[in-house]
Amino acid sequence: MLAMLNLIGQHVKEDGGVDLDAFKIVYVAPMKALVQEVVLNFSQRLKGYNIVVRELSGDQSLTRQQIQETQVIVTTPEKWDIITRKSGDRTYTQLVRLMIIDEIHLLHDERGPVLEALVARTIRQIETTQEMIRIVALSATLPNYEDVAHFLRVKPDKGLFYFDNSFRPVPLQQQYIGVTEKKAIKRFQLMNEICYEKVMAQAGKNQVLIFVHSRAETAKTARALRDMALENDVLGQFIREDSATREILQSEAETAKNEDLKDLLPYGFAIHHAGMTRADRNLVEDLFADKHIQVLVSTSTLAWGVNLPAHTVIIKGTQMYSPEKGKWVELSPLDILQMVGRAGRPQYDKTGEAIVLTQHSELQYYLSLNNQQLPIESQLISKLPDHLNAEVALGSIQTVKEAAHHIGYTYLYVRMLRNPTLYGIKDPDDDPYLEQFRLDLVHSAAAMLDKNNMVKYDRKAGSLQATTLGRVASHYYVAHQSMATYNEYLKPTMSDIEVFRLFSLSNEFRHIHIREEERVELGKLAARVPVPIKESMEEPSAKVNVLLQAYISSLKLDGFALIADMTYVQQSAVRILRALFEIALKRGWAALADRALTLCKMVERRMWLSQNPLRQFKNIPEQILRKLERKELAWDRYYDLKPADLGELVKIPKMGKTLHKLVHQFPRVELTAHVQPITRSLLRIDLTITPDFQFDQKIHDYSQLFHIIVEDVDGEKFFTTNPFC
Repeated sequence: MLAMLNLIGQHVKEDGGVDLDAFKIVYVAPMKALVQEVVLNFSQRLKGYNIVVRELSGDQSLTRQQIQETQVIVTTPEKWDIITRKSGDRTYTQLVRLMIIDEIHLLHDERGPVLEALVARTIRQIETTQEMIRIVALSATLPNYEDVAHFLRVKPDKGLFYFDNSFRPVPLQQQYIGVTEKKAIKRFQLMNEICYEKVMAQAGKNQVLIFVHSRAETAKTARALRDMALENDVLGQFIREDSATREILQSEAETAKNEDLKDLLPYGFAIHHAGMTRADRNLVEDLFADKHIQVLVSTSTLAWGVNLPAHTVIIKGTQMYSPEKGKWVELSPLDILQMVGRAGRPQYDKTGEAIVLTQHSELQYYLSLNNQQLPIESQLISKLPDHLNAEVALGSIQTVKEAAHHIGYTYLYVRMLRNPTLYGIKDPDDDPYLEQFRLDLVHSAAAMLDKNNMVKYDRKAGSLQATTLGRVASHYYVAHQSMATYNEYLKPTMSDIEVFRLFSLSNEFRHIHIREEERVELGKLAARVPVPIKESMEEPSAKVNVLLQAYISSLKLDGFALIADMTYVQQSAVRILRALFEIALKRGWAALADRALTLCKMVERRMWLSQNPLRQFKNIPEQILRKLERKELAWDRYYDLKPADLGELVKIPKMGKTLHKLVHQFPRVELTAHVQPITRSLLRIDLTITPDFQFDQKIHDYSQLFHIIVEDVDGEKFFTTNPFC
């Protein structure tokens, strides 16, 4: 906040106002849930300066006009990486004067390479344009902070601030409890019982914050604790019968939207996770801050996002499901420290208490972490080909030497100098600046990209040149392994069955596999989805295919892990299908481009092409939509019908006007073409495009994208294609 105010202070005009068009601030937060928190927080605090704070994440895109009006852009690392990769689009980046990276210790995570790419690109931009950008990085858990300072080009005597445990306002007492039970159900019950004991020790005295690792688990745990307290008749210890708190909780429970929250609040228990509405989360945060809620069960987003400390923090289990890896993984030590850090409230407590429940086999690991923190390492080598491809497509790297020089700007280089043996460097003394080792790394990555047609690598001259495939991969954030798969299997004409199968073979889903308990449900889903799946249900790609179709069809799933997998597939789907569309466009394959674009729109809108387009408007009752679908009337005919005809069609006359209005809000254009032959092989086409729909900003946002496509008479090949808004 101080860094922001410092920058705002530099742009104060003589009349006391702020020159809002002279600067932009980028705040990079690790999670979407946290992005929304930061936007709300900064919007309120900077309101007095008329500063606009907006979110830019996978869920929220901004138009050029919105970007011009925004001074503080709050974004995720991946989204900002995508934006800075697009060389033509300096709209976002040229006015950035301050970049704040929250939770910089994520360098150690699988997403770390993205942060390395961002910082390296920003520092190189400063050097080439001579426009100063201040970089501020924050972390509550960073053992080797000097290395990160070196990577960020910070002067240790001026710009590095380190606060150790002595700065902690409340001393922290920690307990680690190992559970030996192997069976999942019994382990769950045992952990609930331990939680109950620990909660009862604080009942009526202190508030307790319990962290669990899935949204469904929050309600299950809170209910289990409340039911145990009911059985033992000790609920009165949490909230007294005659207290004002009980009345407040009962009246607030009626306003809650979430059914679980409604049920739990009157007893002094509550839940909190990113799947709840903003109003419900605010309600829980306020009631907990005012000490009305005694026990709050939450997912880890609360540890990263909202500053809500409690006297006692319990971490119930240290395993969370990772859809990227397709299995349960141990929480990172940084996550544990982040949650433990919520114990102890400075103004009320003399000590804080943190209790970690884990499997007995992991006990030693967490104890050793607590006593001797391990340095955070770079994960860039695993993603080096994709990182190199992005820089080549951007135009900032054109030779192998430039690429090796670029690695010198990364955290990987800092750690390789400090810990050469870990990164496989045998004789660091022969190559003190690791020039040869960096060249070898680049050569391996470039050779892999060249093999997949993503860059042209001239081994003799050492030059690197971007290809259309490489640009598409960079633009849509697709891994080089996926591009190799598309290269192998893409054909000018493919059926829906083949396109769905190719999508499911993408490298992004390599860790998704089929668990024993999911087989029955996946078999049922496979029978319900419209596009047949040729592979056996033993194949992981069949599972990806089923989940994508289940998402489009809005089918309900049961298992938590299966829902997490579907969310993961859906998040990547639009991006990958847009990439397939672009590849088809670049290759001039009309039929495949049409199919890929249609599929992409079906995923975005969650509806099949055979369904009525009016389904996109959520306020139309389901029975009316079903009536329209049974009529099997061609969509073009709807434009010719009057309100009365539409009302008659659904047998509800008063719906006619509404349906007529909605039909005429569908993006549609009138085309007139004037074709003039110039030579035997050259045609001039003058197009007049007239919009033929009622534009409404709430529905159409600020613009609608259309593609002008000129194809041959068979509809197989493109002659030219042009996007326009």
